[in-house]
Amino acid sequence: MVSENLQKVDLSQDWDVLVIGGGNAALCAAMTAQENGARVLLLEGAPKTSRGGNSRHTRNLRYMHRKANSHLTGPYHEDEFWDDLLRVTKGETNEDLARLTIRQSEDIGLWMADHGCIFQPSMRGTLSLSHTNGFFLGGGKALVNSYYLTAEKLGVKILYEAMVNNLNIRDGRFESAELTIGEKHHSVSAKSIVVASGGFQANLDWLKRYWGDAAENFIVRGTPFNRGRMLEVLLENKAKPAGDERQCHAVAIDARAPKFDGGIVTRLDCVPFGVVVNRDAVRFYDEGEDFWPKRYAIWGRLVAQQPNQIAYSIIDSKSINLFMPSVFPPIQADSLQELASKLELEPKTLQSTIQIFNDAVQTGDFDSSILDNCTTKGLNIPKSHWARAIDTPPFYGYPLRPGITFTYLGVAINQNAQVLMQDEKPFKNIFAAGEVMAGNILGQGYLAGFGMTIGTVFGRIAGKEAALCR
Repeated sequence: MVSENLQKVDLSQDWDVLVIGGGNAALCAAMTAQENGARVLLLEGAPKTSRGGNSRHTRNLRYMHRKANSHLTGPYHEDEFWDDLLRVTKGETNEDLARLTIRQSEDIGLWMADHGCIFQPSMRGTLSLSHTNGFFLGGGKALVNSYYLTAEKLGVKILYEAMVNNLNIRDGRFESAELTIGEKHHSVSAKSIVVASGGFQANLDWLKRYWGDAAENFIVRGTPFNRGRMLEVLLENKAKPAGDERQCHAVAIDARAPKFDGGIVTRLDCVPFGVVVNRDAVRFYDEGEDFWPKRYAIWGRLVAQQPNQIAYSIIDSKSINLFMPSVFPPIQADSLQELASKLELEPKTLQSTIQIFNDAVQTGDFDSSILDNCTTKGLNIPKSHWARAIDTPPFYGYPLRPGITFTYLGVAINQNAQVLMQDEKPFKNIFAAGEVMAGNILGQGYLAGFGMTIGTVFGRIAGKEAALCR
């Protein structure tokens, strides 16, 4: 692959736009820059078989639209979109950039379809996303493959296994990038650069700076190649940081998942339909606070804050068919005592926790498609919706770990996707898109499909603006 790489591309030429990264944001930037007349080189650090960053593990994208279409019910207006974002971030967002993202996302599915994306019909059921999110036929890997094919047809040059180690920046201007392909070192010059190389979630040593030894128990859902080197280089060159270093898109995933690259299938959607207990067999948060797409991303951090960063979702036979199954089968038992033993929890404590919960459940009309009236009463930690007694064997348990998708610490940008220096002035020809700048908008929490929205919107903005620098 290395020799094939270098046979296709002359690294000695002076490129118009250099794109670092290989996921959705990078591809959107590269395609847009090429369509705006630039000569574009895209550097993907992963092998071709693993190209696409975290985007290959995605399934959908959230975007504003005024009416229904072939794959979405509607409408989904700006005010509703903004309200959804406010609820999950609790106001921790740059409103100007957030509203720009929302407005620029209007009917973005049309642009995506023109560049190879195929959407499947709107999805209904427990995900509650039929009027907000378009789902990719074949998932993120199919989307990424289509984008690569389109980029190549447009004339974008692509190098795989191209690890960028440093950027030469002088007086606020990017001059060249230092990279390694195989065992050979190269320098590539360009009139502008788009950094779309993701966060640092695969760098456990970096995570430990903020989480300590707890980071050892984190599982990285996505690519092992996002180690944050370009973010580190930009910060070393006085880029202004944006986002909280301890905040991240972290969901509760099956504790049996691989350390890296397990992807979407390791996520567990059973939480709203039972109770979640920690290692001490006690509940610690409201499992039915809101629809799962709006709250699922808080559960990674919640589990991360528990002893040994472990928790367990407990359901009974009434709920086993209400959610998409995990790639791993549940741990099954005919009694709570037997289930506790299999999960290595203290049986009496688990039985007591479940009994107290069951006694607090109020009579209601269970409906997983709405915020129903099945609640608890008298608990310090209530369950606001979908509360039903856990009393019908067999019983099931899923072990949970924090699964990090991407970190929120990144670089500050303006509305042109230019990276800002610490004095708030923009670098002259350095742009950023995707996870490396998402912390401007995602101060905390997460909204299903919104990472892809940010990457698509700012990838296009960055590509267009970078092309103007030639």
